[in-house]
Formats: sequence, C-alpha cells, structure tokens
Amino acid sequence: MSRPERGRIYHKTEYPLRRGTKHLKRSRRRVYLTNLLVLFGVLLVLEALAGFLMNIHLKNADTTAGPVSGSLDAGREVIECRIDEGSFYLTYYEIGEGPEEVDTQMYGAGNGEDGSIVGDATYGSSSTEKTTDLVAAYERAASISGNKVYTIIPNESGKVTMGFAGDILFDPGYAVFNSYRQRGSRLESVISEDLLAKMRGVDIMMINNEFPYSDRGTAQPNKTFTFRAATSSAPILQEMGVDIVSLANNHTFDYGETAFLDTMDTLDGIGMPYVGAGHNLEEAMEPAYYVAGDMVIGIVAATQIERINYPNTRGATQTSPGVLRCFPSTEQVTEAIRTAKENSDFVILFVHWGTESVVGIDRHQIAQAPQFAAAGADIIIGAHPHILQQIGYVDGVPVVYSLGNFWFNSRTLNTCMVELTLENGELSSLQFVPCLQSGCSVSLMHDDKALDLIRYMRSISPTAVIDDEGYVSPK
Repeated sequence: MSRPERGRIYHKTEYPLRRGTKHLKRSRRRVYLTNLLVLFGVLLVLEALAGFLMNIHLKNADTTAGPVSGSLDAGREVIECRIDEGSFYLTYYEIGEGPEEVDTQMYGAGNGEDGSIVGDATYGSSSTEKTTDLVAAYERAASISGNKVYTIIPNESGKVTMGFAGDILFDPGYAVFNSYRQRGSRLESVISEDLLAKMRGVDIMMINNEFPYSDRGTAQPNKTFTFRAATSSAPILQEMGVDIVSLANNHTFDYGETAFLDTMDTLDGIGMPYVGAGHNLEEAMEPAYYVAGDMVIGIVAATQIERINYPNTRGATQTSPGVLRCFPSTEQVTEAIRTAKENSDFVILFVHWGTESVVGIDRHQIAQAPQFAAAGADIIIGAHPHILQQIGYVDGVPVVYSLGNFWFNSRTLNTCMVELTLENGELSSLQFVPCLQSGCSVSLMHDDKALDLIRYMRSISPTAVIDDEGYVSPK
C-alpha cells in the first residue's frame, strides 16, 4: 500500500437523508413512474451534494490535520474521517508501526431520535461526547477559510490544554544535539520522562524552532552563530509531542533562502504545522486554527529580531519568502491577529522579542504588548532572550515575556513549560511549570527546587500573582 498523506483529516459530512412516505391514490403504473422520477431526482440531488462536499474536501484538503489526540487515538495518525449511514469512521495507522498497514474503525453507530450521532460502546464512556465533538469540529473547520485549519479531539470534552516551550536546537555541530546522538539518539536521555509525558499529554504543544532544516545553503557571513539541522531530524518534533512550531525567529534564515524553503518543505512533508513564515507575506501572516468541538483557537507568530534596518532574517513580501516581522512596524502582525480573532474564540500570539540574556523587559516589548492586546490577542507568549523573564498582564491580557531556552545548549539555566487550559473559548487556567536545562538536557523540576523557581518568577513579575503550584492570575 502506498504511503498515505500524513496528518490529513478530510471533511466528509455525508449525513443520511431522512425521507417521509407520502401516500398517493394513483394507479400502480403512475406510482412506479413517480417513484422512478423521485429516485432520479434524489440521485441528482445527491450528485450535486457530493460535488459540493467534494469542493469542500478539495478546498480543505490541506487545511485539516492530526494526529487526533485523546485516549483512544494516542499514537495514531488519522488519514480520513467520514460519516456514512449515521456511523462515524476514522481511517488511521499506528505511528510507531509505520503507515504500511492502514485500518478503519467505527466510532459511532446509528442516528439518535433527534438525528444526532450516537457513540459506540467501544469508544469508552465518553463516546457520544467525543463523537459529537469531532463532528462539530469538522463543521466549524469547514467554515474557516485558509490553509491551516486543524481538527483535534481533546483529552476532555469541552476543554483544550496547550503547552508552550522555548528554544530548541537540532544542529549536529553544536553540543546539545551531538550529546543526543552520543546517548543513542534516545529522547528520554535528554528530556526527562515526566517532562516528555507532559509535552505529549497536552492537546496542543508548541515550541520555537530556532533553526532551518536543510542539507543546502550557505551560512550568513556576518552572523556570530548560524544553525542548520538535517531534514532527517524533523520527526524528532513529533516524538517530543510537538504539534506546531513557530518559524518566526532570527535563525530560520541562517543558511539563506534555499535552506529556508527547505525548512517549510520538510515540515510540510512530515505534516508538522508552522506559523510565522511563508513563501510570501500572505502565507507568513496566515494564522493556524485548531478546532475542538465548537471551540476555535487561532495562533499567530511574528518576530522583532533582528532589530536593524536590513536584517539577515528576511521579512516576507508580496512576492518573496520570509518571516512575519513586527519591527519596526506592528501593522502586519496586528492585521494577522485581527484576522485570527474574526475566526477564533481565543487567539495566541507567539512572538520573538526582547534582549538576549537580560532579565528585564525592554522598551520595544513594553511598547508593542498593548498593541497586540488591542488587536485581539488573548495571550502573548514570548521567546528569544534565552532566559526567563517576567509574567505580566497588559490590559487584562496575560503576557509570558520569555520562555527561555528549552533544549538549546549545554548551559545550566532555569526554564519552563507554560500550560494553559481553555474552556468554552476562554482561559480557565495558566500555569508556569518549572524546568531546568543542564548538561545538554532538560528536566522537570520538583519539590523545593520547583518552588524556588516559582518564587523567583513571583519576585520579577510585579503585575501577576503566581501561587506555589505555578498557577498565574492578575494582581
């Protein structure tokens, strides 16, 4: 069997038609003729409906992706979703075993009296909820225009959990990735198992992809540090539990346009969504949307860095590839945020900003955060300084100014994972999860060490309350 497209979930909402019986006093022949005409009419209607649905399918073929999360589908890459004769089907393959063997499983059986999809017992106690949620997600996703619309089954119906982490590096010429290879290329040897479990356990995990994937290109001549990873290393993202990456940073252009284009092709090739970059400005500005049930989450990414007139990391234009820049002007980014807000219940801005190795936030962060909030961002997540910065609130919008390094180099640095929970399109919790980067690895902190880092974050965050469990609220 040929290898299926990874991460594609198609809209096929072919609900069964319900027809009543109309009793007519006619001759047998006229009844037969009438029935034939009705059947012919129904066939024409179905053909037209199929064409309409196919148009939706073709329009959205690259706009919905997996893998579907949730207890039953963990580790399964979904190829196709369909509803047929009132039953709900997913076609998938087991990620760990490769795509050679494809299977289809029914997740719902029959119609309820009200016409709703009824869950099958094999889906567990929440079968009806999950089946209904996914049907709702497909219907909501089909209403959103764009090329980055993804449907998910959250672990818990009505809630979506998201995780965010900072900079990672897969360049084999640097210590962190070389150490990974020396340890047998086992992810558990460089990311602690409990931290990996957290990353894999959230419904959506996002990181900052601080390098290009390519075997080509030439290093930028006037940059102190230039990074490049082999295209073959990209699937490590999926092993980490990552669902989406930001390419809006100051290293994706380290090896020029060729390597930058290879990066997008590589991520597309493994079904890994990305934001903040594109073949032109329209693509770079395009938000990613995650649809869970009737809830839509929009994600936009942008970079201030480098803050010079002619940056090495090129901003996208109408006719040339690049990243989405928010310096010196925020106009393009605020427009992207407004677009996301029109289609979403909750909007996340992942922004590359701040000053490297400086704890305090700088004037550009202070100036731009209110503009992003006013445009419609519901939370702002920052990266670039390589160390932790404060968590604050701007006009009621939470701002995590810097996530710090995550798995980036050999230095010993405090870092974090930020986890949020959404319910009914609103933020119900925001948690700072203490971590430590050390010895080319990163691990979850516990007990007194975790509490010490939480207390430190509390001390540098004047507009936020951070409790001993890391939960954040406005002061």
